[in-house]
Amino acid sequence: MIPTDLYPADRLERAREAAADAGLGALLISPGADLRYLTGYHALPLERLTCLVLPVDGEPFLLVPELERPAALASPAGNLGIEITGWAETEDPYALVAARLPDGMARIGVDNHMWAEKTVAFRTVLPGADQALAGEVLGRLRIRKTEAEIEALRRAGAAIDRVHARMGEWLRAGRTEREVGRDIADAIVTEGHVRADFVIVGSGPHGASPHHELSDRVILPGDPVVVDIGGTTEDGYCSDSTRDYVVGEPPAEYRRLYEVLLAAQRAQTDAVRPGVTAEQLDAIGRDVIADAGFGPYFIHRTGHGIGLETHEEPYIVAGSALPLEPGMAFSVEPGIYLPDRFGARIEDIVICTDDGGERLNRTSRELGVLP
Repeated sequence: MIPTDLYPADRLERAREAAADAGLGALLISPGADLRYLTGYHALPLERLTCLVLPVDGEPFLLVPELERPAALASPAGNLGIEITGWAETEDPYALVAARLPDGMARIGVDNHMWAEKTVAFRTVLPGADQALAGEVLGRLRIRKTEAEIEALRRAGAAIDRVHARMGEWLRAGRTEREVGRDIADAIVTEGHVRADFVIVGSGPHGASPHHELSDRVILPGDPVVVDIGGTTEDGYCSDSTRDYVVGEPPAEYRRLYEVLLAAQRAQTDAVRPGVTAEQLDAIGRDVIADAGFGPYFIHRTGHGIGLETHEEPYIVAGSALPLEPGMAFSVEPGIYLPDRFGARIEDIVICTDDGGERLNRTSRELGVLP
């Protein structure tokens, strides 16, 4: 059962106020994270239109295909006190939305992930309204998590930690990455997620590819292995954690690389506090890595926000002057990747608190040496 405090009714009013401040006449929200954030309804992304209509002036309503109306009513959206209207197969749902919106709107916000065919259809029935991205409004609301959301992220973090704690059951020489990955995916569900969103098992030289796909490479004695895994819990909130393992004795250079990476990641997680900017946090770890001579091999940003999506605002990256605020949740995951040899990445989810940071992943960040 999804906790009711994860989807408070005042989110709709706060979204309406934010839309008004942005000069929008309405928000049109299709299936995806924004719809789940506002209503708790995990709608199927179908060719049939599902759309939350949130006018600045007027009452919100959720338009769904008639055959999906029972599911919408059974979701948390059914307890928000908003109208949930079904449309029949012979009706034009875009025209139904247009007929209920106030005349003369100059701009509307459409969901960032709305299908192109749907945005074009809305442009046809609302020819006088320019389209803007609703995410520019809703992102400012979603970026600071409530205590209920933080607790959901804690549960997700603990669930993925339990999977990492079992890695010795599956990761050993003689098995393929794909075989290990299948076992990990099953455990992600067993340990508290409704689905596994991704499983990266990068062994040996494959560890130098940050988003390596599972392969039939056989894990060899002495191989360093990057394991980056995550899933979605019943609450709808995501986990994401990376740990590094070695089967047997690792190469000496790898141990040196890993100590540098561990120092960088610890310095970054320790530095989290309100007022530190995203680019400053990125630079703290990047400087440690560069000073050790591995600067060219840290090839991605330090981190990404997390919540109802694995990747969302804020992004911890050079060039972002965004100051951290209490309630922001994001990954801290520096990496070092030596092409054709090996790589390593250490990743924790961190919450910015009133006076520092809370690391949600509690498994050891030391190199995991497996027999």
